Amino acid sequence: MSSSAPAVSPTDTAPAPARSFLDTLRRIGRLAAPYFRSEEKWKARALLLAIVALNLGYVYVAVLGNQWYGRFYDSLQNKDSVVFWREIGVFGWIAFANIAVQVVKFYLTQLLQVRWRAWMTRDYLGRWLADKTFYHLELARYRTGNGQTPDNPDQRIQEDMQLFTDYTVTLSMGLLNAVVTLLSFIGILWALSGVVPVTVGGSTYQVVGSMVWIALVYCIVGTVITHYIGRPLIGLNFRQQRFEADFRHHLVRVREYSEAIALDSGEPVEHRQLETRFGSVLRNYLQLIKQQKNLVGFTSFFGQAAVIFPFIVAA
Repeated sequence: MSSSAPAVSPTDTAPAPARSFLDTLRRIGRLAAPYFRSEEKWKARALLLAIVALNLGYVYVAVLGNQWYGRFYDSLQNKDSVVFWREIGVFGWIAFANIAVQVVKFYLTQLLQVRWRAWMTRDYLGRWLADKTFYHLELARYRTGNGQTPDNPDQRIQEDMQLFTDYTVTLSMGLLNAVVTLLSFIGILWALSGVVPVTVGGSTYQVVGSMVWIALVYCIVGTVITHYIGRPLIGLNFRQQRFEADFRHHLVRVREYSEAIALDSGEPVEHRQLETRFGSVLRNYLQLIKQQKNLVGFTSFFGQAAVIFPFIVAA
């Protein structure tokens, strides 16, 4: 095996070049669009619209819950038993709606992801097996060895299809939730803010909705810092997937060519190659842990600071 099939060292391949945010969105769009224009387009679009509607409904229920808290605690403060028990009943309906929306949203989201993954997997399997593409890719990989050809396309199809569909649906719906939640609650925060006089250079300005602007600045600053701390994780995760796939691929090759390795007494060679690949897995994973530690540290600090930040500003 070691003499007939040259191995590509995982350290020879280079990470994907950094791309702009808009370029990334365009690439995601090119990958996602075919499914929503395929023979399953009507089912796919219906599922997507239903999930969007449920996400909007979830935010609406959250707004109702926020309003309920105000009325409920007012009843406690005023010792109004009639309003108290009425709001207990209202809470039951809000809780039921919240549970129903979350359950249905979870089910439809998972259904869309699995249907999308199934379609993409069949599509890419067809491309990979058509016109001996799988053979040409393998030849190109061993010929160049510079990371310009797909590594382990079989395992990429198995793993990346799932990751792409899961992350695309989850992140896009998360963004939708965040934007709609912001728009829904910004009016409440604006009303609570009032008008705050701010003196700059001897001149006094009346700032309307000051809490809204402060909250937006706080979130933007935190988002930018989080982005720069977490950006290296993109390349590290990309390399981790490649190194893991390369290690698994070589293990499979040892099993497939076990007879040839045994006859040639090639165990030491194969062991060294496996150690090289596993070493790349460990080194990259340690870098990944270090970078994740920095990200978790900042996000934890940012989250804890958000608890007292409004009170400091209000004071």
